[in-house]
Amino acid sequence: MGTRRKSRELAMQMLFQGDLGKQKPEEVERLFWEAREDVDDETRGFADDIHRLATQREDEVDKLIQKHAQNWRVERMPVVDRNLLRAAVAEMLGYPRTPAAVVINETLEIARRYAAPESIHFLNGVLDAVGRELLESRLKL
Repeated sequence: MGTRRKSRELAMQMLFQGDLGKQKPEEVERLFWEAREDVDDETRGFADDIHRLATQREDEVDKLIQKHAQNWRVERMPVVDRNLLRAAVAEMLGYPRTPAAVVINETLEIARRYAAPESIHFLNGVLDAVGRELLESRLKL
């Protein structure tokens, strides 16, 4: 597994941990990394970036997800799906030079490991719609 994919996976796990424990993001990061001394600095740095983007811009991220998740409220989504979406949308917002297709494909690969099989099409559809919206808004600038 590549460094970036591992970072994305770790960011999703931190978001998951924070979502379940309702802890402050800084506390989640501290506790999360205490148990993982084997992660290199580059992997950890990118995971922390995604986690911070997702938590600091949570309202914006969740609004984008909600807008494109037809008939699904974010808080009612399975916790894994919700946090995969949050990590991916946060990356799309914070790293606009990374093609949305790369973020989507990496997220779907992680989803195949953690999410229910029926979630893959849902995640793909939501992320594709968010990616298109963000691209269109950047082209207007």
